[in-house]
Amino acid sequence: MLTPFHLAVQVRDLAEARRFYGELLGCPEGRSSDTWVDFNLFGHQFVCHLNPALGGEGIEDHRNPVDGHGVPVPHFGVVLQMDDWEALVDRLTEAGIRFEIEPYLRFRGEPGEQATMFFRDPTGNAIEFKAFRDIEGQLFAT
Repeated sequence: MLTPFHLAVQVRDLAEARRFYGELLGCPEGRSSDTWVDFNLFGHQFVCHLNPALGGEGIEDHRNPVDGHGVPVPHFGVVLQMDDWEALVDRLTEAGIRFEIEPYLRFRGEPGEQATMFFRDPTGNAIEFKAFRDIEGQLFAT
């Protein structure tokens, strides 16, 4: 059994983060203060820390080529079950989220075949959600 990870990112506005992670992504909120908020990100401890210096600028990134796409780095995300991934795609599409990389099947027919999508939170943090039809056999396939 995998244990939960802990990840903390900077955001420009906590109310904006609560709407995005809490309302749109459906992550239950845990502890909080005036400068940070804990979320349950699909079973993992995810913390948004306020960085007022970000203002409207947001996060800059670098891109690396993967399967013909420019993947934003850094990024984070969660590996979901395929039906949960598909439901999230539908929810994000209905909400009008702009995808950095549209949902698609990466490495089709190869070891590690996976459904993936990339998008950004309002601060500009890049997020990837992916899914495998066979997580145990494909997650670390070579």
